[in-house]
Amino acid sequence: MTSAWRFWITVVLLASTGLLLQARNSAEIIPAREPLSSFPQTLGGWTSSDIPLSQDVRDVLGPGDFLLRDYQDPANGMDADLFIAYFPSQRSGDAIHSPKNCLPGAGWAPVSSERITLNLPGHAPFRVNRYLIAKGEDRRLVLYWYWAHDRALASEYMAKFYLVTDSLRERRSDGSLIRLTTRLGTNESLDSGQQRLLILAGKIVPLVNSYVPR
Repeated sequence: MTSAWRFWITVVLLASTGLLLQARNSAEIIPAREPLSSFPQTLGGWTSSDIPLSQDVRDVLGPGDFLLRDYQDPANGMDADLFIAYFPSQRSGDAIHSPKNCLPGAGWAPVSSERITLNLPGHAPFRVNRYLIAKGEDRRLVLYWYWAHDRALASEYMAKFYLVTDSLRERRSDGSLIRLTTRLGTNESLDSGQQRLLILAGKIVPLVNSYVPR
């Protein structure tokens, strides 16, 4: 019953969004912002290197601005990947892809999933998804959330709900997905990997609104 309920809620939201955004197509506002390529490559003691996205991946993602970057803190031996997908408009069906759909498609098996609350500088506490995935002996811990107009959400369904309401009130359909990933060492606990991601998240979140407009 729960799966069926979620399915029909999603169908209604997507249909409503498509009709609404199509009707307001000519009036949509595309806000000015900084490109993701200009996101700081150095954050405190963390340095980084960009990871290119193949054309096949870009074709799946659709039209938007994307950043995939590996951040390292050599002083503490910490390493984590940042992925940001920003869509300036979702009026033509170019929507944000949930990691729970795309990661299994890349060969990662889901192990566990839950939600936690982040308390970070410069923003009110918000809920995010904590997702453990594995491929053979390789385990990765993922934190991800949806971000639009300074609003952070864990729920894909609530993100689509606000897509409709924001398009009505603000004539905007832009939004983003933010995902942090780290490799877990042999026998490393989830809490240990999560602490690594939280440190990096604390450096990223105060900067996001320059690249994903309020």
